[in-house]
Amino acid sequence: MRLTLPGSWAEQVALPDGTLEGIAGFVQEERACGHEVLPAPGQFFRALECLEPHQVRVVILGQDPYPTPGHAEGLSFSVAPRVRPFPGSLRNILREWSEDLGHPLPTHGSLLPWARSGVLLLNTVLSVRAGQPGSHRGCGWEAVTAAILRAVAAGRERVVFMLWGNDARRHASWLRAGPHVVLEAGHPSPLSARLFRGCRCFSEANRLLRETGRGPVDWRLEETLAL
Repeated sequence: MRLTLPGSWAEQVALPDGTLEGIAGFVQEERACGHEVLPAPGQFFRALECLEPHQVRVVILGQDPYPTPGHAEGLSFSVAPRVRPFPGSLRNILREWSEDLGHPLPTHGSLLPWARSGVLLLNTVLSVRAGQPGSHRGCGWEAVTAAILRAVAAGRERVVFMLWGNDARRHASWLRAGPHVVLEAGHPSPLSARLFRGCRCFSEANRLLRETGRGPVDWRLEETLAL
């Protein structure tokens, strides 16, 4: 298995030699031992495939992919349109989104429309062993996602970084450099949702983008999406 960053991300993300090769070796070993790795390797960099670095308006940084088979699809917190019921974190995100912006709750859990509007839906760790959240921490992904964040932060236009949960919030101090803004909140997991609810981060992100003349994110979610 070979891992490569897509498009212009490969040119702008600076990684030490051997970083992706090391992660690929780790994933191969996991699979050789009979563990299911989520999402499918072809979706590890799906968030980057949806937009180029200069198109990023907002970064939503989560922890690691959903550990339930059929849920993770390479976009943080998002699931395929057919997935029911929604994972607990996603339910809390959509409830906050609905209350913040006044949209009715959607009938699907795909956040792909956000990605297409300039939201980088990134996790700190981009893979997980099925049924074992946090199982791929320390295998090298943290260095990759930190480099991705640095590439986004190197741009001159304002980006709003939404850091949800302690893993994401570790990046807060250095991401505030330059024109960028950090919005911190608790993780939307049911275990910490009380620290997430009421953050109003969606409307606040658009207000901050308008301040510098960047177009706002279109946060709408289609009522239905093709399965």
